[in-house]
Amino acid sequence: MLQRIQTIWLFLAAACAFASLKLPFYSGTNTSGIPSYELMGTENFLLMLLTIAIGVVALITIFLYKNRKIQLRLCLLGIVLEVLLIFLYYRELKNYMGGTYSLTSILHALILVFLFMAARGIRNDDRIIKESNRLR
Repeated sequence: MLQRIQTIWLFLAAACAFASLKLPFYSGTNTSGIPSYELMGTENFLLMLLTIAIGVVALITIFLYKNRKIQLRLCLLGIVLEVLLIFLYYRELKNYMGGTYSLTSILHALILVFLFMAARGIRNDDRIIKESNRLR
């Protein structure tokens, strides 16, 4: 399990997902006039639920190393959920009059990259197994 590279990618994706709960995505003045207001993953229930779901899916996927088909599907589900989460973050930005993205908003792009790299690793393992079965 730990010797496979996709385990590392999935663990990094889960760590970034859970870290994004406490780190801000955007800082600015919201429509209520509060300056330096930070948009975080715990801002509303849907953002928090999707962020936790992405982290849990990545952690569960690590332990499904014997079933690569389900592991790949869960990886793709994590990618779709992350794209949906990024869309919801951008939709939340309508509640701000002005501001800037925080440096930690890069975490969401990293989650996408890590999940994509894990899916590539799973596909490579599947290809290697099929080739070795063909040689027997």
